Amino acid sequence: MKPCPKCLDRGVIIRENLAYPCSCNKQRALTNRFRDAGLPEGLRNCTFDQFNFKYYSRVKVDPEHKITYYESARRTYRAACEFVQKFKENRQTDGLLITGPVGSGKTFLAACMANALLEEGVLLLFVVVPDLLDRLRATYDQSRTGGDYTERDLMEAAREVPLLFLDDLGAHNYTEWAKNKIYTILNYRVNHHLPVIITTNISLEDLSEYLGERTTSRICQMCRPYRLPVEMDIRILMRREKTKEL
Repeated sequence: MKPCPKCLDRGVIIRENLAYPCSCNKQRALTNRFRDAGLPEGLRNCTFDQFNFKYYSRVKVDPEHKITYYESARRTYRAACEFVQKFKENRQTDGLLITGPVGSGKTFLAACMANALLEEGVLLLFVVVPDLLDRLRATYDQSRTGGDYTERDLMEAAREVPLLFLDDLGAHNYTEWAKNKIYTILNYRVNHHLPVIITTNISLEDLSEYLGERTTSRICQMCRPYRLPVEMDIRILMRREKTKEL
């Protein structure tokens, strides 16, 4: 973030020997809030009004729900918008499980929710599951000297934050250790009525195959399932559109 030209990052403006708060304080606080939430910088500008339904077929039917891809996207989008409002009114509202293939807009929609709530000052944590597991493993490295966090720090943050986003709970080869970490986080949150938003490319029917029955049961208990089906990776389609513009 560039230094504020008004106060030169002092946070106050001096006029006639009086100090006035600089307008940059609000933006700086918001920037820190995004950083502390763990939201990747590339997702910090995602908003609901940018969600584009043109990528979801009005003809192709989702075999799981017997509705068109477009209708399924509308349902999921509406559920995401409603969650933001419900969470502001009741911190113990049900979370969401958003399934769909790679490049279907799951992470984008999750980021829309996170950004909307961060604007309201909500304390939340947005983690990419493979990254979280890597960071947990790194705490076991005996060659690390010092460090900014411990395994306990990471687990407590994920368990206790008022709202947790678990992005890309994908079809990976989870070890028993990884399954146990995910279960521990979700079990704590179920027991303490703390909601979670989960995005995954695993269908609801196949979750137990990857995560085990205990974890899947907790997810079904705490999250309402929605699906974002697409014919082709939206990122590829967007790249093609940009190429045509050149």
